[in-house]
Amino acid sequence: MVFPFRLPEVVYLGQGALEHLSGEVKKFKADKVLLITDKGVQAAGMDKLVRTCIEEGGAQVDIFAEIDAEPSTDTVDSVAKFVRENGYNLLVGLGGGSPMDVAKASAVLAVNGGSIKDYVGIELFPEKGVPTILIPTTAGTGSEVTQNAIFAFKEEQVKKGIVSSYLLPRVAIVDPALTLSCPPRVTAATGVDALVHAVESYTALKATLQTDIYALEAIRLISESIRTAVSNGQDLAAREKMSVGSFFAGVSLANAGVGAVHALAYPLGGKFHVSHGVSNALLFAPVMEFNCVGNLGKFACVAEAMGQPVAGKSPREAALLAVRAVKELVADVGIPNSLREVGVAEEDIEFLTVSAEKQTRLLTNNPRLMTRKDIESIYRKTL
Repeated sequence: MVFPFRLPEVVYLGQGALEHLSGEVKKFKADKVLLITDKGVQAAGMDKLVRTCIEEGGAQVDIFAEIDAEPSTDTVDSVAKFVRENGYNLLVGLGGGSPMDVAKASAVLAVNGGSIKDYVGIELFPEKGVPTILIPTTAGTGSEVTQNAIFAFKEEQVKKGIVSSYLLPRVAIVDPALTLSCPPRVTAATGVDALVHAVESYTALKATLQTDIYALEAIRLISESIRTAVSNGQDLAAREKMSVGSFFAGVSLANAGVGAVHALAYPLGGKFHVSHGVSNALLFAPVMEFNCVGNLGKFACVAEAMGQPVAGKSPREAALLAVRAVKELVADVGIPNSLREVGVAEEDIEFLTVSAEKQTRLLTNNPRLMTRKDIESIYRKTL
């Protein structure tokens, strides 16, 4: 099958990328800009830096910094209403996945109306939204290059995804210098999240020759730099590899999609409020181990990209080295390795299983068919 390949209209990637923000603001002829971020970014002073760049582009700037770590549908609805009522003609999302997801979703919702709950699924927005520029301050979510946005549905205690080509930003600005203040814990969680994006999209059923190029390079870059970035956050070379790797993983994710790791991780975030990166990290190795037989050749390539000694190994032996490499990496960067560590108990397994089984968009893209029994078994194995 042939699938579409999409990117933001303009991408600035690498050290000094932020210098191009003012010029892009001028191109939009925007005079009223809303900068959407969070308290952590504000505490690091990055909002002031970005605000100055926007003002140099000739626009008035307001800042909305009330974005939670795991934003809900209520947040998106309220921000979209704020955008509509105040007539903003450009939105800038600054931060991790949460501010960027809120920025791009509220930009489209402000034009189309209703609640973000009305658009759960694929390509349900009838019209384009307010233009967006997205600027990540972490190397992990890839939100600046994806057509996806994930939000918590409080009533159902689960996260769901909105997918639309209209969610793609008009401009993505990825400057590794903005990630230098990212703390080790967040660097680890978002970095593993990016690696999950790369591995899942590389082994996804919708993977293509184009996405494979991005995914494999992302796996290589992240694997060789994440430990340094977590241990020594001021190492700009490691930060740049992480930023580029995260962006490449996002490109692959945006076009090939992901699979069962995300499907099983979503209920953890919805019910137990575990961050997206940690949720993915917890399920990463167990799901990979299950998936390996679905495509031994590709998982062997994952192992090689992660620096494992695959020469002379059988396809199965080489594929399983990828699982070992992931386990070692997750342990090295200090992420929890069991569900109990994040508050999950035996009696929660049924809820998690039923919730994960409903993530059909993700499960149908997984390289191996996964039944309810398989899902339950993986959760129990990770408990």
